[in-house]
This record gives sequence, C-alpha cells and structure tokens, in this order.
Amino acid sequence: MRIDEIIRRPIAFTEKATKLRANNQFVFEVGRDANKAEIRQAVETAFSVKVTAVNTMIVRGKERRMGRGFAKTQNWKKAIVTLAEGQTIDLFNETT
Repeated sequence: MRIDEIIRRPIAFTEKATKLRANNQFVFEVGRDANKAEIRQAVETAFSVKVTAVNTMIVRGKERRMGRGFAKTQNWKKAIVTLAEGQTIDLFNETT
C-alpha cells in the first residue's frame, strides 16, 4: 500500500486530539485495511519521526439525512500514534 492510502488525513482540531498532543500523541484517519505495522512505517517515513505505539479503532458511521430519506455514512478507521520523547510533527504546530 502507498503512504497516501494508509494515512488519509490528520485529525488535528478536535478537543480530544488537542489534549492528546500534550502527551506526544497524534491522531490520523487511516485506511480501513491498514494494520498497525503499516501505519507505524507510513508515519515514520512520511514525517521522519520515531513511533513508539499505534492504537487503532473503527469509528462507526452516522445516520444522515439524504433528501427525503436517511442514509448511513461509511465506517472509518482512526489511529492514535504515540511518538518517542522529544519527537514532534510540524503539521500540528499551532501558530498564535
């Protein structure tokens, strides 16, 4: 799998993701079929950091209004990546 198929997008501006950043943890939306080893390797190569742990979970889709009826959005996979001490990802640095 390619890196862009494994790491779909960062989840940077939710309340939980902001709190996790204080513990050197970063949250990404990843491909449903990506496993922890692939996620670890993709983050390490894409951002040049050392990953110590990867936790994954399936987020269930929500029911949404689509026209006159209802439809369910697709389930997606979320990964919480813990980096080694002193490592950071510049993508998440806040500018104030």
